[in-house]
Amino acid sequence: MPEVNELIGGYRLRSLLQTGQVSQVFEVVEPHSNRHFAMKILLPEAAEKGDVRNNLFHEAEVGTKLRHENVIHILKIDRDKHSPHFIMEFFPSGSMRNRIMGKDFAFIKEHAMKIFKQAATGLAYMNAKGWVHCDVKPDNMLVNASGNLKWIDFAITRKIPKGVWKMFYRQSKAQGTASYMAPEQINKKPLDARADIYGLGCTYYELTTGRPPFRGNTITDLYNKQIAEKPLSPQTHNKDVTDELSALILRMLAKKPDDRPSSCHDVLIAMRKMKVFKSDPDPVDETGGMM
Repeated sequence: MPEVNELIGGYRLRSLLQTGQVSQVFEVVEPHSNRHFAMKILLPEAAEKGDVRNNLFHEAEVGTKLRHENVIHILKIDRDKHSPHFIMEFFPSGSMRNRIMGKDFAFIKEHAMKIFKQAATGLAYMNAKGWVHCDVKPDNMLVNASGNLKWIDFAITRKIPKGVWKMFYRQSKAQGTASYMAPEQINKKPLDARADIYGLGCTYYELTTGRPPFRGNTITDLYNKQIAEKPLSPQTHNKDVTDELSALILRMLAKKPDDRPSSCHDVLIAMRKMKVFKSDPDPVDETGGMM
C-alpha cells in the first residue's frame, strides 16, 4: 500500500486525497522543482488486474489530450508493473458529492450558476473534441472554495462514433452510474453529447434539490425509471428553483435524445439570462444594468 513520504516514479507522496475501490489519489511533490501535482495510483491488488490497468491507462490517455480550464489535465503516465499511476495537475478542492453529503447547500446556492456554467463549458469542450464523458455526476466535479470547477475521471469516456462507425458500434455492457445514465446509455446505443447533457440534467437536478431525479432499490429499478418514468419538476422538491431552470432541466432529462438541447453550448445559451433560484439577485448584464 502506498504511504505518505514514499517516493514513487520520482514524486514524493505528501498527503492522501481520496481512496476508491481500486485506486488512491495523493498530493505529490516533485523533489527537484518542489512543484505540487496529484497522482492517481492503483492499489497493489488492483495493479495485477489487466482490465483495471487498462481503464487507468485509458483515463490517462484521454486526459493528456484535453486542455481546458474546466477539465483536469493529465501530464504523465507511468506503466510500472507494480505501481501503475499517472500524474495530473493539482487542484486543491473537494467534489460536489462531498458538498451534498455535507449538506453544504449555502455554498451550492452561492455558487450554483457559476458551477452550472463551468460544468456545461467543460463538457462542451470535451464533446467538441469528439469525446463523451459518460459518467457525468457530482462525484466527478471538483470545485474549490471560490467555485472554480474541473471535470475528472475519464475511465469510461468514449469517442463519439461517426458515419459508418455508428453501424458497427457495439458495447458489451452498459457503463456509467445508474442515477445519471441516459436511456440510450443504458440500452448500449451509440452515444453523443446528448448523453452527457442527460447526466448534466440529473446533476443540476440534484444540486438544486438535494436528490437525483430518480431513486430505486436496485440498479434494474433505476434503469427502468431512467428509461420510462417521467421525472417530477425540481420545484416539487425545492420551490425556490426558478421556472426557467426547471423547464431547462426537464428538457435535458427528455427520454429521447432529439428532445434534449443538441449541445452543451445550447445549454449555456439557455442559461445566459436565467437565475437558478427565485431568491437569487437579478442577473446583471455586462454594462452593469439589470437584465
